[in-house]
Amino acid sequence: MLLIQKDPSESTYRDLIDVCFDVCDQFHFVLRKDMGDLKSFDSFLDQIDAALITMKEESEWASTILGDGQTAKVYYYHTKDENVKRIIKEAVRSLYEWEMPDYPEDLSFFKDGEVWLSTSSHERECYVFPNDQAEAEKVMNINGIDVAVVEE
Repeated sequence: MLLIQKDPSESTYRDLIDVCFDVCDQFHFVLRKDMGDLKSFDSFLDQIDAALITMKEESEWASTILGDGQTAKVYYYHTKDENVKRIIKEAVRSLYEWEMPDYPEDLSFFKDGEVWLSTSSHERECYVFPNDQAEAEKVMNINGIDVAVVEE
């Protein structure tokens, strides 16, 4: 497992998104119902609607488990849309900017149904779970990325 130790920003963020879209087949965003008006996200969600797979009301996602019976709206998308990738790369300047109330939060990526990159924007944490050394090297070779190998 890799721990991203510093918020990837600017070209490092965009290069990380390129790797995620290359390696993974899905990503998700989360809208927390307890954190404000969700209608404000309609315009952004409409822009990436072509890649939408499903939206689920869930109490658990890649980086978080809610307590007290709370749920959030978790939007799942496929990664095979170049326009959506461009929007994700250009919407923010860094990975941890995916945080409410300004943007949907906890951008995370999946490969074959398994978490590949897990982000908790509020906690400023991001982990990558590469399936092999080649995938790990794709992340570790991104210019400007600050990662540590963490033994599981």
